[in-house]
Amino acid sequence: MTEQRESGQQGGFPRRDAEGRVRTLGDLLGVCLAGLVIGVLALVLFEWAFASFGAGDFGHTNGWLAVILPAWLFWDDFRAWDFGAARVAAAFVALAVAVLVGLLVAGLAAGFPPLLSGALGAAAFTVVYALVWFPGVRWLARRTG
Repeated sequence: MTEQRESGQQGGFPRRDAEGRVRTLGDLLGVCLAGLVIGVLALVLFEWAFASFGAGDFGHTNGWLAVILPAWLFWDDFRAWDFGAARVAAAFVALAVAVLVGLLVAGLAAGFPPLLSGALGAAAFTVVYALVWFPGVRWLARRTG
């Protein structure tokens, strides 16, 4: 990966700049939502397997676990930014807003099984974090130099 960055060859998805940061908001959202879908499908598969063995009822796993892959990409993009106040401030604001919105959505869906309400909360968290983080860190980086 380092050799690709040094030689200027960029391949794969999401597309990244020379520093390893995700280039576009569409790429960030696309990969995050794909990771979220994969996470939900993995949870459904595990739930189905455990329910078929009699190890519990289907749908009682916390759907928030589906946010693992998007959070991994957010962490990777966070690390790609130079150390400084811009990335930390953008991450904290994005995290606070995304958790608030995610919990609100999960709370509104509280009548559904935990798998579904948590997955909806995780989806809201993922979208909001990306929408706040991506422009926020770039704007703050320009402002702070």
